Parts: sequence; C-alpha cells; structure tokens
Amino acid sequence: MEADPLLRRVGRTAIVVCATLTIGALLVSRSHLRAAIAVIGGGVIAGGSYLAIQSGVTAFVDQLIVSDVPPRRPALRWTVMKLTLRYALLGFGAYVMIARLRLPPLGLLAGASSIVAAVAVEAVRLLMKDSSPRT
Repeated sequence: MEADPLLRRVGRTAIVVCATLTIGALLVSRSHLRAAIAVIGGGVIAGGSYLAIQSGVTAFVDQLIVSDVPPRRPALRWTVMKLTLRYALLGFGAYVMIARLRLPPLGLLAGASSIVAAVAVEAVRLLMKDSSPRT
C-alpha cells in the first residue's frame, strides 16, 4: 500500500482515466472491442511500469538510506537485475500486444498515457486548491 496520499490519488485517477478512455474507444473506434482491449493493455503496461519503478526505488532507498550498514554490491546488483527484468517483461508484453495480438498501437498509447493524464489532473487540482480564495 502506498503511504503518500497524493500517490494513492494519482493511482485512483489513472484507473478512472483508463476506464474512461476504454469506454471512449468502445464508442468511437471502428474496431470497438480491439481498441478497448488495447487501451486496457496500455494501462496494464503503465501500471506495471509504475510498480516496477516504485519497487526499485523502494529497494534502493532501503539499501542506501534506511539501513545503517553500507550496501553490499551483490544486493545492489540483484536489485538492478530485478528492475531490468521487469522492464524486459513489460517490453515483451508490449511486443506481444502489438505484433502478435495486432492491437491498435494508438489504443496502447492511450492506455499507457493514463498515468500521465492522472498526474496532470492532480496537478490542476492542486493548483486550483492553492489559488482558491481564502476566507
């Protein structure tokens, strides 16, 4: 579970954005179902990337900052290898979706951009909250 409430809101907003884009793909696209599946697939790839970054950064912080003992080289190597393997699996998943399943790349891109859109929505929310008149 994510400790920071802002990151939890970004995650929830990303799910809402991805669901909205999926419904939009169902309604607008010529290949309704394939486009919707592509958006979901892009969202899954973006979510996997977010989790890979989160776990990699958490592992580095735990090894470098939290522990009093200096990090051991094998532990750092293992962390880097796990992070690299996760991204290789995400890349393989994207390859399978585009080349083998023949999902529309624009749908994948729309789903993958759901986290970026969620961050933009949260930024606007924070700006509006800060600029609101105080009484």
